[in-house]
Amino acid sequence: MRKPLAFFLRDWRIQSSYPIALALEFAGILFTTFFYFFLSRLLGNAPAPYLAAYGGDYFAFALIGLSLQFYNGTGLDSFVRSVREAQITGTLEAMLLTPTRLSTIILSSCLWDYSLTTVRAGVALAVGTLLVGLRLDRGNLGAALLILLLTIIAFSGIGIIASAFIVVFKRGDPVTWFFNAAATLVGGVFYPVEIMPQPLQWLSNFVPLTHAVRAMRRALLLGMPTRDLLPDIGILALFCLILVPLSLFVFRRAVNRARRDGSLTHY
Repeated sequence: MRKPLAFFLRDWRIQSSYPIALALEFAGILFTTFFYFFLSRLLGNAPAPYLAAYGGDYFAFALIGLSLQFYNGTGLDSFVRSVREAQITGTLEAMLLTPTRLSTIILSSCLWDYSLTTVRAGVALAVGTLLVGLRLDRGNLGAALLILLLTIIAFSGIGIIASAFIVVFKRGDPVTWFFNAAATLVGGVFYPVEIMPQPLQWLSNFVPLTHAVRAMRRALLLGMPTRDLLPDIGILALFCLILVPLSLFVFRRAVNRARRDGSLTHY
């Protein structure tokens, strides 16, 4: 655990040296939370028929979607940014020359970002609960934690595949672009998947965020028992079992190719 802890402390020291940036980030969370609260007031009861399966409250619906969108963004951006910074600062090759497993290096690089994202999501939910009346007291917290864990693992698999493109091609990462676009359009973050045309509903089944937000809303807003959430939990687990080994394999192949080409330090 010393090596993952070293990665975490390194990133914490870097980020904490920019306190204004951190303060502005959390101010942005407050702004976004109140934005969706006032938007829900504007919409009134109009969205209720579409949100009946999630409790009928658009603010609660959107806030949980936004919180998981934070994790989606971290999974897609954290690994890519970490690899890119290591290329530019010249530390990527040095880290890979150490007697440290490649999987340890790539997985440890995201610990700080996920920790910060957890704080961001917690702040958004706390503001919603304490200041604008979000009700989460009926939630199935055990199932919510399981869903969150599987969500983080699945998003990390996608992010590692994206970072492999950066290792080989340096710029132009289609994986991040595609999954960001898919999450925005068909992930069900800000509107229910059920209102979309059938082809887009079918496409949404291949986006992990779709299953994550649906299961999380049902767990926290409706307090559904875990057995009723098993279809989405099972699909998230399947994403994890496929994406994580595949992503580590792809990243290892990307590093080996860059070593053969002599382009590992290029950026």
